[in-house]
Amino acid sequence: MNSKFFSLFIKIWPGSYCDTSKSCCYPTSGKPAADFSIHGLWPNYNDGTYPSNCDSNNPFDKSKISDLTGSMEKSWPSLACPSSDGLSFWSHEWNKHGTCSESVLNQHDYFQAALDLKNQVDILQTLKTAGIEPNGESYSLESIKDAIKEESGYTPRIECNTDESGNHQLYQIYLCVDTSASNFIECPVFPKGNCGSNIEFPSF
Repeated sequence: MNSKFFSLFIKIWPGSYCDTSKSCCYPTSGKPAADFSIHGLWPNYNDGTYPSNCDSNNPFDKSKISDLTGSMEKSWPSLACPSSDGLSFWSHEWNKHGTCSESVLNQHDYFQAALDLKNQVDILQTLKTAGIEPNGESYSLESIKDAIKEESGYTPRIECNTDESGNHQLYQIYLCVDTSASNFIECPVFPKGNCGSNIEFPSF
């Protein structure tokens, strides 16, 4: 078996999640801020594969993250329908991905690490500083990557989805972190990109 090598830290733009034929539902706590939110922290092997559902004996337990719930509602909201308090989303992320990092991170540490990583790089502000605004305009994929690399020091992977008209839009941003999930690193392997050379950045 390959040694676990790194984790993918994924941020999602809520405007793109909602601007599809499937639409979205705001969490029970209300409409999230217009900012990139956390999708997950996913342990990966360095050959591009990843483990999942590593320990069914250690299921998600909301009491272990009770002190983080307020921060997670802000930074890690669920936009899936029907509206929810986020617990089923966080439970899915822990059970599928977090249990595979538990040799290093227990439940509380896993969610705390993701919250800390979100604060290390303010992607929205980084893009705005580069003149890339969530206003429905199109921007070059390279300019988005370059802005994030300049700020974070590392090359991101950009994932797109499509709006109802079939236009590519900025959906998720992947950065890689070390095994301890505390420091960004250059990604050893990237999932294949799916964006055109110009992509929309919708408002939220």
